[in-house]
Amino acid sequence: QVQVVESGGGSVQPGGSLRLSCTASGSILIILTMGWYRRGPGKTRELVASISGGSTAYSDSVKGRFTLSKDSTKNMVYLQMNNLKLDDANVYYCNVAVSRRSGGQLHPREEYWGQGTQVTVSS
Repeated sequence: QVQVVESGGGSVQPGGSLRLSCTASGSILIILTMGWYRRGPGKTRELVASISGGSTAYSDSVKGRFTLSKDSTKNMVYLQMNNLKLDDANVYYCNVAVSRRSGGQLHPREEYWGQGTQVTVSS
């Protein structure tokens, strides 16, 4: 199994900054993708930012304000969130897609979610 643990949420005023961290651990062969999601208006989880190989993707609403970085040696990703807006307030979930082997069987792609970390933006 794979464990995904997030940290770094909190409360800030508009214009403030926070950094979220996500760590993946367990029986991982390869990390395919790591990213952050939050709930959209329809309550489905929407992509905030993700990294796969050397490519990073951002939602339009956070481009220029959020930066996703990865430490492959630690299976960690960091989401630096600057100039936070009221609309950024949400629960942020880390998502990890991995390839793993268990009991001699290869699982080419599985996805795991963290428990979520709360980001509050209020004046």
